[in-house]
Amino acid sequence: MKALISREVGGPETLRLEDMPDPEARPGHVVVDVKACGVNYPDALIIRDMYQFKPGRPFSPGGEISGHIAAVGAGVTGLAVGDRVLASCGWGGMAQKVALDATRAVKIPDAMPYDEAAAFLMTYGTSHHALKDRARIRKGETLLVLGAAGGVGIAAVELGAAWGARVIAAVSTQEKADFCLKHGASETIVYPAGPFDKDGQKALTEQFKNACGAHGADVIYDGVGGAYAEASLRSIGWEGRFLVVGFPAGIPKLPLNLALLKGCDILGVFWGDFVRRNPAQHQENLKDLMALYAAGKIRPYVSERFPLEKAGEAIDWLSGRKAMGKVVVTMD
Repeated sequence: MKALISREVGGPETLRLEDMPDPEARPGHVVVDVKACGVNYPDALIIRDMYQFKPGRPFSPGGEISGHIAAVGAGVTGLAVGDRVLASCGWGGMAQKVALDATRAVKIPDAMPYDEAAAFLMTYGTSHHALKDRARIRKGETLLVLGAAGGVGIAAVELGAAWGARVIAAVSTQEKADFCLKHGASETIVYPAGPFDKDGQKALTEQFKNACGAHGADVIYDGVGGAYAEASLRSIGWEGRFLVVGFPAGIPKLPLNLALLKGCDILGVFWGDFVRRNPAQHQENLKDLMALYAAGKIRPYVSERFPLEKAGEAIDWLSGRKAMGKVVVTMD
């Protein structure tokens, strides 16, 4: 099989398309013929040894896939050769075949395209867990989403709208703002690019405060980090919930006196470990997400598609914060 391989620490330019042995279905495992692989920010980190998990080399990036079952190992029930599935694999997805624990594979409807399926699990899973399990968002609350046009961001926008929240989408361009309005945002903010001096930081803070209003944000979904984190936290309301999701703009240093003054909670969102620690709750969340998809309330938007031989370019495209919605690598 063909696979995009990382053999050394570095950026997308270090990845090479290679011939690798086909995987086998060990007991409790399945082999998936991959049709599409979603590209996510952790893919840019894991090849640089900057992610929470550091697989041994050689390995392929790519944490979520879709395709059909090619082989079933001993002891597997509920899955058969030919079943259409999506799966979370952590890494290894940028390959024509992937072997994984059968519990990670989820059947998908015949009407769900493979590219949408590969763009579904990590973004909607992360944002669903963040808003439902961590923030416990309620109808009528104000939700401020930073980086709202990206994969997890637009998923948060759609889910917040589906649950009746007032969603303020914060983005870096008017084009992205228009995109978010089409996907359920009530209002938008177009914030400037950093770095910020003292006056710039103050202006950014006022921009967030004016958008959220006197009551402040009930929930802030921060998928950006950097200087945007503190500026947005200053707009949070009393007993608000600040969700720490990602850091493409850098890891922020938040002044904790703000948490005291606002009576707010700062909540980490680590969806991957949540899935490992709470498999039963994860399955319930998946049922909820599939029901929302079937009802037409959420749907992945795939903005860019790259063939496997250009998967490194796909990671680079996402890292440059150019994407609106999801970027997907296709195997055909």
